[in-house]
Amino acid sequence: MERRKSHSGKTQRPHKRPKVDIAKTALGREPEKRRLKTIPEKPNRDSGGNVNAAPSQGPRALATNVKTAKNRKLSSTLWLHRQLNDPYVARAKAEGYRSRAAYKLLEIDEKFGLLKKGARVVDLGCAPGGWLQAAVNKGAARVVGIDYLDMPAVPGAEFLKLDFLDETAPAKLKALLAGKADLVLSDMAAPTTGHRSTDHLRIVALADAALDFALDVLAPGGAFVSKVFQGGAEGELLMRLKENFTSAKHAKPKASRAESAEMYVVAMGFRGKSE
Repeated sequence: MERRKSHSGKTQRPHKRPKVDIAKTALGREPEKRRLKTIPEKPNRDSGGNVNAAPSQGPRALATNVKTAKNRKLSSTLWLHRQLNDPYVARAKAEGYRSRAAYKLLEIDEKFGLLKKGARVVDLGCAPGGWLQAAVNKGAARVVGIDYLDMPAVPGAEFLKLDFLDETAPAKLKALLAGKADLVLSDMAAPTTGHRSTDHLRIVALADAALDFALDVLAPGGAFVSKVFQGGAEGELLMRLKENFTSAKHAKPKASRAESAEMYVVAMGFRGKSE
């Protein structure tokens, strides 16, 4: 490197740059180590502004992995993984409900106010009993359920182990009810075939059968709730509901999985049994 000469004739050495600690920032602070970004959990609120109205595991909750099993099918593994990571399943265990389905009814009730103290309630397709528990906990005076699947008794409710489509079922349910019903619930669903149109027709047929029973046992002003699948073959069912109730609406509770095609029809204000 060529050295420069000053005006006095003396040779000057080139200026050396000061040593810089590259481990420090421009502001002279030690650089912070990067950490995983965390997002604060937002509180869940219901329509009235109450906090913790719905279950939450936080946006960064760690998923529970399912270990493989020798004889387990992939579909079973996926179902188990979904169950283990479902916040409603965890909430049901914590609060003593037999299934996450209880929160479907509770959310529908929160919106429409169906479960009243002292009411008479019939649950069609009640196993494993989550809806029966919800009705009893809400103060219903008489709760009756029917299902062809067996299940342990629910304190405060009557259970009839029988297929609802059995010709003797309506009379036996009426005997257990011992009076008019204020609310008829149906969470019945036929075994799915995988063919969406066929499954929809089957569940609408069950909803029609449930409605026939409801029109026979409901007291004036009563309500009816039934599961259906999203599709275009329930026009006749809706027409019957509008003829016999003052209002008929669809509901998709948050507890119903987003990927599921299920939804519910909610009919209120029964006009009374036509002679």
